[in-house]
Amino acid sequence: MSQAVGNTALAYARVWHHVDASDRVLGKLAERIALVLMGKHKPIYDPSVDCGDYVIITNSRRVKVTGRKEEQLLFRKHTMFAGGLKETPYKTMKERKPDEIIRHAVSGMLPKNKLRERRLERLRIFPGVHMGVQGANVFKSWDDGTLPPDYDPRKITTTMSLKKNWKLDTPKGV
Repeated sequence: MSQAVGNTALAYARVWHHVDASDRVLGKLAERIALVLMGKHKPIYDPSVDCGDYVIITNSRRVKVTGRKEEQLLFRKHTMFAGGLKETPYKTMKERKPDEIIRHAVSGMLPKNKLRERRLERLRIFPGVHMGVQGANVFKSWDDGTLPPDYDPRKITTTMSLKKNWKLDTPKGV
């Protein structure tokens, strides 16, 4: 019995993606994140296999919504007691738990199956620019998808240091 080993292991390897949510529209951002968490950007995608990547989101406080959703959007949860429906407006949720806004939107765009919770565990959301130790794992940025020339995984990474170190001076497609 022989079994081919090689490119398959590399295809299933998980990569860490970094997303800066500053001034991004919530729905479009959540859709893109859901695709990466599912692994649909990979050529080996299979709906029954969890082959998605990790996603780190920074600046979740600065995410935008379109239209009048800022006044109209409500987040509902139930305590499972009689009369226990709790409604939280978008503005209050943005002040208290900005990460839950993005997590709720991404959760709604993932398939409702047994892989959903496992995929959401790979989503890391931070309200500010500092992403802690996990920033050292970032392999791709969604600006252009390349590695910075002086990439050092031992340095603590923030959104600002990624932008500073990333090669922004080269035109895209080169």
